[in-house]
Amino acid sequence: MATPAVRMYRRLEGLFCAYKPPGVHWKLVRDTVETNLLKGLSAAPPPPCPQEVRFLAQPGSDAEAPKGLTLSVASVPALSHHPLVTGPEFRHIRVGVGHRLDASSSGVLVLAVGNGNKVLNDLYQTRTTRDYTLEGEFGSATDDFSDKGRVVERSTYDHITLDKLNRVLAMMQGANQKAMLMYSNVDMHSQEAYEMAVQGLLGPEGKSVPILTGLRCIHFQPPNFTLEVQCLNETQKYLRKVVHEIGLELRSAAACKGVRRTRDGPFTLRDALTRHHWKASDVMHAMQQYHSCKKTKKTLQPLKIQPLHSDSMSLDSASNQNTKYSDF
Repeated sequence: MATPAVRMYRRLEGLFCAYKPPGVHWKLVRDTVETNLLKGLSAAPPPPCPQEVRFLAQPGSDAEAPKGLTLSVASVPALSHHPLVTGPEFRHIRVGVGHRLDASSSGVLVLAVGNGNKVLNDLYQTRTTRDYTLEGEFGSATDDFSDKGRVVERSTYDHITLDKLNRVLAMMQGANQKAMLMYSNVDMHSQEAYEMAVQGLLGPEGKSVPILTGLRCIHFQPPNFTLEVQCLNETQKYLRKVVHEIGLELRSAAACKGVRRTRDGPFTLRDALTRHHWKASDVMHAMQQYHSCKKTKKTLQPLKIQPLHSDSMSLDSASNQNTKYSDF
């Protein structure tokens, strides 16, 4: 019969997502979650100690001692199976990490526990898009495209308008749409390409260059601006470079102030657990919600462009609304 700790571990197997704060390495998030889950498993009620038969000496008077020792049969707990002797039932638990975030980025980080790592590998192989919120600032360019890098150029930005910015974003998105078709390895004049495009399944096969499938401005107040990006095969450094290239296209300079992932496949900010909820009970609840949503959605269409408005917001407005995801 399974022990309470084993039954709890079986309920912990699956996928969930955590909110990675900026300035924290993803390995620290994974190790913290693993430690908290092990603490939760160790806090489960221990199984009862098995009983064993022993011959115990009966207490007697000193006068009866020379006549011999009197033994009696008794059932006593087997101390070799006591938790204080055997130690915790689980000393290690496998926690896997999905699409990673670098140290300075924040947002949705998908984690897997136990057999959920197999599902995580399947998620890697599917062409699921990810959404990001990018904070940019016109006026300067740095060597690493972030606002914390060494400034290599300064420029004016008074000539930049929202209309000009939107035209540049539309141009960049159109170029990326062509790249997505080029890496799809499908004849664009075939019936197969038409059917895949209708179903939203047309996309790059395997590894490809980073591709932006959606790009728009949600906040514009020079020198600050906020972009929402939907992409494939991206890195956070590439997204910072996108902000830099936007500045160049507008005959100015721009640096990225922050990168926050707001969606990774089926997981959004609403599903992400903050650091105060990286506990076994909250993880089990998050996994139950994920499995219930998965039953309602039997098919996942990865490349069907979703509207970029649900859970993402500008990082400045997030702090004004007292949201729990304030980063900068």
